[in-house]
Amino acid sequence: MSRVYNFSAGPSMLPEEVLKQAQAEFLDYNGSGMSVCEMSHRSKVYTEINDEAEALLRELMGISDDYHVMFVQGGASTQFEAVPLNLLGKNNKADYCVTGNFANKASKEAQKYADVHIASSSKDANYTFIPKDINVREDAAYVHITNNNTIFGTEYHFVPDTKGVPLVSDMSSDILSRPVNVNDYSVIYAGAQKNIAPAGVTIVIAKKELVDNDNTLPYCPTMLKWSTQAKEHSLYNTPPCFSTYMAMLVFRHIKKLGGVEAMAKYNAEKAAILYDFLDSQDWYKAPVAKEDRSFMNVPFVSPSEELNAKFVKEAAANGLVTLKGHRLVGGMRASIYNAMPIEGVKKLVEFMKKFAAENK
Repeated sequence: MSRVYNFSAGPSMLPEEVLKQAQAEFLDYNGSGMSVCEMSHRSKVYTEINDEAEALLRELMGISDDYHVMFVQGGASTQFEAVPLNLLGKNNKADYCVTGNFANKASKEAQKYADVHIASSSKDANYTFIPKDINVREDAAYVHITNNNTIFGTEYHFVPDTKGVPLVSDMSSDILSRPVNVNDYSVIYAGAQKNIAPAGVTIVIAKKELVDNDNTLPYCPTMLKWSTQAKEHSLYNTPPCFSTYMAMLVFRHIKKLGGVEAMAKYNAEKAAILYDFLDSQDWYKAPVAKEDRSFMNVPFVSPSEELNAKFVKEAAANGLVTLKGHRLVGGMRASIYNAMPIEGVKKLVEFMKKFAAENK
């Protein structure tokens, strides 16, 4: 069976080089005589994986010693609860910027614990833009944003002014796709299954002053306490070992390619190919405001629902799979994360041209 171009929003494509290395090491990792799936997380060989993964991520993102880096479980959705549970122990005010479905879900989870204020929202415009002005309460414990809107296809191309209030960002769907100044954020968290690894591990990068000064709510579960995970170096309980190992391989791969700066250049080139085509014609429609377009997720529609369904079916027959848009948006969505090769985007555009010509 030949490989397809998988445009899924997640779990997404992984670099073929990484998959082949994992395949070669699956039965015997580093002379241990066992798979990473089988070994104790207390063993020296796994501890080395854990340590290398953290060191590489720190190097790639320029993370200083002022931050803890944790590899935890539960996906970004669990962090929707972990964020307020870890930050609201001394102040129950939290401000949220609602720019999409997952940003909205995060704010809803926080309402269980916090006095939540919506600092900005693009809901009335069906989340087709990122609000530039936000109404932040200066006494809030934190401001939460979702850096990239996976479903609706918008992305923050700026760091919002929070007036000194700690900024928390869910970067699940654009982490490592371009450089960010980690020091602009108090907390960054990200599920792995877009740009990093198979689902299973979630990254939390948090300022030590927030984690170590016990800002947790008293009923925060032990497993969700960042202080617990940081103290035990992400090894409090059995971690998602294989997913962390795969993350380490992906980090090595990104470093080999030239780091996050190189990924940003490559991703900009891929996105330009697709957006330039969409802007050159009027048969397909791309609803997102141009200045807020995501480099990771590109939604578009054809003239009818029937044609959308036909497009998805025929695209799959041509090796372009998982292009159906989310049910909240409809149409199609091309997720072009780090591992999507430029050839895949070019093939998609070629198919889009052919499909439009045959169905006008």
